[in-house]
Amino acid sequence: QLQLVESGGGLVQPGGSLRLSCAASGDTLEHYAIGWFRQAPGKEREGVSCITTSGGSTNYSDSAKGRFAISRDDAKNTVYLQSNSLKPEDTAIYYCAATFGTAYCPPPRTDEYDYWGQGTQVTVSS
Repeated sequence: QLQLVESGGGLVQPGGSLRLSCAASGDTLEHYAIGWFRQAPGKEREGVSCITTSGGSTNYSDSAKGRFAISRDDAKNTVYLQSNSLKPEDTAIYYCAATFGTAYCPPPRTDEYDYWGQGTQVTVSS
């Protein structure tokens, strides 16, 4: 069974950067499309980005376009989310999620993904 563990979150000043990691175990990540979601206090979980198997295609939410970059290193069984020019409104718990065997990014809905990590906290504040 696939297990996901996020890391790389923390406290950063506005305009700063973080690289979030999603490390997988229990299966080979290359067979899965991976999504990043986030959930701020009092808000619903929202899709941020997605990368297909083999990294052939990526998607971003409007708020992430131009600032975030998703990538994958299947040799390390890890997916990354490089987050730049961070804003206070990016403060949230960030989750990675996986869905098996898709060569396309599914709609950014939580029910499209089968496996989830526990999340990593990102706080953007001066």
